Amino acid sequence: MNKLKLRLQLEQYFLEDIGDRDITSELIFGREEKGEIVFIAKDNGVFCGEDVIRTGFSILDSEIKVEMNVKDGTPIENGQVLATAEGTVANLLKGERVILNLIQRMSGIATITKKAVSVLNSSHTKICDTRKTTPGLRMLEKYAVRCGGGFNHRYGLYDAVMIKDNHISFAGSIEKAVTAIRSQIGHMVKIEVETETKAQVKEAAAAGADVIMFDNRQPEEIKEWIPYVPEGIVTEASGGITLDNIASYSDSGVDYISLGFLTHSARSLDISVKVKVGE
Repeated sequence: MNKLKLRLQLEQYFLEDIGDRDITSELIFGREEKGEIVFIAKDNGVFCGEDVIRTGFSILDSEIKVEMNVKDGTPIENGQVLATAEGTVANLLKGERVILNLIQRMSGIATITKKAVSVLNSSHTKICDTRKTTPGLRMLEKYAVRCGGGFNHRYGLYDAVMIKDNHISFAGSIEKAVTAIRSQIGHMVKIEVETETKAQVKEAAAAGADVIMFDNRQPEEIKEWIPYVPEGIVTEASGGITLDNIASYSDSGVDYISLGFLTHSARSLDISVKVKVGE
């Protein structure tokens, strides 16, 4: 995860929440009053967000001491203490909600990704995400997918070509769309083509696509069509695949399965922040 970008994003998130100041905390507590808070798991899952906690508090107060008890990608259990932060009470309270919201979201995504990988249970096929992310959180959500054992698809419209049905309709054919793009891009940019029929798979392969996606296809169709994909072309399945049916794709032979629900429908993992009282 890009540390500079993370810091810039966290600064914006804090500005949105704090505004000019935290009226409540500043009026109750003095500038020098110290305290300690703990992050506690309230559910079982996979943790993600170590850098969010460390960087978040350092932005508000470089003197805040953070101690992590878990690493990103680590399985966690209900009641487990994940991290502690010690420093000025007012600054701890200013940051805890933004930080908590983010690590709950990221841990939820890591957890559902881990479950998808486990249910698929394939030694060949890999799970990856899509662009169906929350605006402003894409870097964090895609990082969370990796922490759950998944892989990242393209980050945006800028880093890889993906020719979809509407592109094909406007261009006139897969061959025309691929040719137009191939003549203008460098060798480092991959071209993926979305296909819905066996004829389109053959056309995409003949046109020189780097990746062929089987869109909304059943496992049986994928098994039938994969022999028409030359060695060296990556295959992907997407659309209509859920935790309930993903296991049926485990022996389909496809290289990747992209799942939008990893990010757009993940339930935040329940984590709480409590004041640590002296023993």
